[in-house]
Amino acid sequence: MHDFDEPRVFLAGAGPGDPGLMTVRTAEVLARADLVLYDQLVPKRLLDFARADAEKLCVRDLPGHHPDKYPHIYDRMLEAARAGKIVVRLKGGDPLIFGRGGEEAETLRNAGIAYEIIPGVTAALAAAAYLDVPLTHRAHTSAVAFITGHELPQKINNKLDWEALAKFPGTLAVYMGIARLPILVAELMKHGMDPETPTLIVERASLGEMRSVTTRLADLEAVRRAAGLEAPGLIVIGEAVRHRQPSSWFEQRPLFGRRVLVTRPKQQAEEMVRRLEILGAVPSVLPALEIREPTDWAPVDAALDRLAEFDWLVFTSANGVHGFFKRLLTQGDLRQLGRIKIAVVGPKTATTLRSYHLHADAVPKDVHSAEGLVELLAPSIAGQRVLLVRANRGRETLPVELAKVCTVEGIVVYEQHDALDTESDSYAALRRGEIEFITLSSSNIARSLLRSFDDTLRGRVLRGDVKLVAISPETAAAVQEFELPVEAVSKTASSEGLIRAVIERARAVPKGTD
Repeated sequence: MHDFDEPRVFLAGAGPGDPGLMTVRTAEVLARADLVLYDQLVPKRLLDFARADAEKLCVRDLPGHHPDKYPHIYDRMLEAARAGKIVVRLKGGDPLIFGRGGEEAETLRNAGIAYEIIPGVTAALAAAAYLDVPLTHRAHTSAVAFITGHELPQKINNKLDWEALAKFPGTLAVYMGIARLPILVAELMKHGMDPETPTLIVERASLGEMRSVTTRLADLEAVRRAAGLEAPGLIVIGEAVRHRQPSSWFEQRPLFGRRVLVTRPKQQAEEMVRRLEILGAVPSVLPALEIREPTDWAPVDAALDRLAEFDWLVFTSANGVHGFFKRLLTQGDLRQLGRIKIAVVGPKTATTLRSYHLHADAVPKDVHSAEGLVELLAPSIAGQRVLLVRANRGRETLPVELAKVCTVEGIVVYEQHDALDTESDSYAALRRGEIEFITLSSSNIARSLLRSFDDTLRGRVLRGDVKLVAISPETAAAVQEFELPVEAVSKTASSEGLIRAVIERARAVPKGTD
């Protein structure tokens, strides 16, 4: 391996689970990867940072039991790197803290493969931050020890010194210790640790699924069992735990622990999912529709050749903006718009338009719908020519009403197709009753999803176990076509408005009370 060799393999820390805690550098190399070799505990959502065509392989699927998999991991890394591929070995937390990153780096060095190690946020840091527990505190604690609760049985030297740990003047953060928790507690107390020492266990730190218990050392195993906490989890022992508040800043987030289903097309779901995660929710994605290019661009191209004939260009969605300008910019440039004025259905579409360095001449202020756009435009477009940019599916309100006062020509710049995967993990979670809120961001999405509901799922909705939240009155009306109730309707037809409606409904029905 030479100093100038470009790394082929990246040993990257994925962080504790929250995608926001993954480093920028890890996201950068994931975007370049040909092979992502990831640990079982790495959330699959982080794989969305990789290219769609990258190979993604969970080490769980390699041959053998856990200890037997590592030769196969090494072989896959070396084989891909020697073939000229970029490999990201994505590891939970930090690769060098109980992640066997040192052994993998040694394998790469011995093989002469250039590599880079990218640190990650380790579980102890995330657990402390998300539970408001300072691992160090000027008044009480000046040291932290990271400890494995699962040592190699054949390890001869440098085994854990229980006497030293029992007397350690700081915080103990124990990884992989739940399976041996009774032994751990017994050893610490046998060597002099006070049974009253405050302790906690946390699982799924940094995620909306986070659960934890706090108690004294002597009762830790009994309390863990009563709470049903299982491995993997992190154990924190020491005076720092006394600083824990009844509810941390993360546990006070308005959607903490609430399970929300996002049904938007996959390429549009990310922004909403990330917002829900920040609010403490446990989001799942189940695309009900797929966005595709038109099967025939000829009508669009013909309209683009005649843009000078139109007085107004009208967009009813952000997808329409992207589809139109993607095609326009392959044929020419923005100068083709000339003097044409532009109207959009709402602020989200206006924001998307600005990404093409254009500002809308007309945006409804209050009612972001076809009705609002008709009310705004009708007085000023009498006798003019309007090019309506739309999908293959949609309400006919806008073209019908505008045609009463002007000449309207419509073009389809994107198509919506039903894409509901009833075999997906998200749909299975819905069937098991693990979803509390379903967000419906269009009438077509609502119809695509609800057509799949059998008596079991209909029963969950009718009982209120699953709550349908609609982005607009029109979407609510589509739900009611299926004789199902709508729990809440967004006050503004936007993702943020939809999330706000979920929050308001969640506050009205606290978790576990319905």
